[in-house]
Amino acid sequence: MTQLVLPEHTNAMGTIFGGQVAAWIDVCGAIAAQRFCRKQVVTASIDELVFHNPIQRGHIAIFRASVNAAWTHSMEVGVRVEGEDPLTGVRTSTSTAYLTFVALEADGSRSPVPTLLVEGDDEARRRDAANNRRAIRLKRRVRP
Repeated sequence: MTQLVLPEHTNAMGTIFGGQVAAWIDVCGAIAAQRFCRKQVVTASIDELVFHNPIQRGHIAIFRASVNAAWTHSMEVGVRVEGEDPLTGVRTSTSTAYLTFVALEADGSRSPVPTLLVEGDDEARRRDAANNRRAIRLKRRVRP
């Protein structure tokens, strides 16, 4: 997903608002999750949203998402963000985040998700790391 960083997306320093990046990360992650499970999805959590570098006004924000792991009703999606100077083509890593999405049936109840087929060492590493993050999330979770 790509977005042009316009003046309304930026602060007084001419760099993108963190909240705008978070909103676009959520959209990009939701698209990846929905395309994976072919169901409606909702965001359950956004973990470890880290801002490495700012994106300047007039630059291009590039979002890449991948489903790292799938469980019974939920999926973890990793999103990486780069900023690109449109005049030079130079790209800079700017943000990363991990999001959990829950798949839903038409009536709003949770829906099963497909099994994620892992191909290669990199995908296995991402799945294992996602499983570790999930274990931490579940330990922190407080049920009402």
